[in-house]
Amino acid sequence: MEHVIHEERRLSFFERYLTGWVVICIGLGILLGKVFPQVAVALDRFSIYQVSIPIAICLFFMMYPIMVKIDFAEVIKAGKTPKPVILTLFVNWCVKPFTMLAIATFFLGVLFKGWLPGVEVVKGGTQVELFRSYIAGCILLGIAPCTAMVLIWGHLARGNDGHTLVMVAINSLTMLFLYAPLGGWLLGVNKMPIPWQTIVLSVIIYVGLPLLLGYYSRKWLIANKGFKWFEEKFLHYLTPVSIFALLITLVLLFSFKGELIIDQPQVILLIAIPLFIQTCLIFGITYALAKRLKLSYKDAAPSALIGASNHFEVAIATSTILFGLSSGASLATVVGVLIEVPVMLLLVKVCQKTKMWFVHEGS
Repeated sequence: MEHVIHEERRLSFFERYLTGWVVICIGLGILLGKVFPQVAVALDRFSIYQVSIPIAICLFFMMYPIMVKIDFAEVIKAGKTPKPVILTLFVNWCVKPFTMLAIATFFLGVLFKGWLPGVEVVKGGTQVELFRSYIAGCILLGIAPCTAMVLIWGHLARGNDGHTLVMVAINSLTMLFLYAPLGGWLLGVNKMPIPWQTIVLSVIIYVGLPLLLGYYSRKWLIANKGFKWFEEKFLHYLTPVSIFALLITLVLLFSFKGELIIDQPQVILLIAIPLFIQTCLIFGITYALAKRLKLSYKDAAPSALIGASNHFEVAIATSTILFGLSSGASLATVVGVLIEVPVMLLLVKVCQKTKMWFVHEGS
């Protein structure tokens, strides 16, 4: 069995300060949009079939390093302990998308609606109210379960690393089949225009293609270079690539949103509130169900953290392709990145402090 995660593993320099890097990139993006607005516009126009080539390159390099880490041989072994897998799939696909829609609609569509005025023109020329665009971004986050960073959260919480790895693999596979139809339906409930061909294509390009290339390149590299070289050399240098690509994407994204942020900085806070509540709620639901199912702590902790975490790379990719770099939906997915690290570290602390709740269940 491949020992994918070392006991000494800790957050890398980029991962530890991800929130800070995101804030810096927001600032750089706003500055770029103000000082050189023509640069961002020119880059966005460099596209094929409404797919921005620079963004497409960045998004691919966000996804590939995540997919190449997945050991799909472990998926088969998951059948030996089905309860944590079933719990995670149930929460991710039967609970989380709908609580996200409800919470985002209540806060952004009702409670905060008066502070989110205006309309925007999304791809295809359709005019939508801004609050609906923000809700759409939240939906895209809510239906994108767990990122590779959840491997770190589960490890820091002293959870079952094997279970976390298996769920990353299974979620990547289920997204191929469920992300497009579920996303299209919920966005339709939110009365956002849905170009079905685009959303299906985006899942294939930004999940399917990196997944396929990740699987075969992993297999080839391990066969030819050995697993030790793959883990200690290849992954060591590849891991920062994903975050670096994300940060470049954010600079481009915020070069379009600078005026809005300067004029209405409260928008970031207003979007962050429902996302924070959703993250904590899903964590609490999953943790409580794990307790009810008598799971050990080592399975309960990663199950809850996987449910709480979002695959924000896919959400950013999809919102960019569907609605454009300058859309409110894309802004909402970026706010998800902004709060991801501090909130998940907080939930890791909660797991560590409540470990004794599961002692009698064999943890």
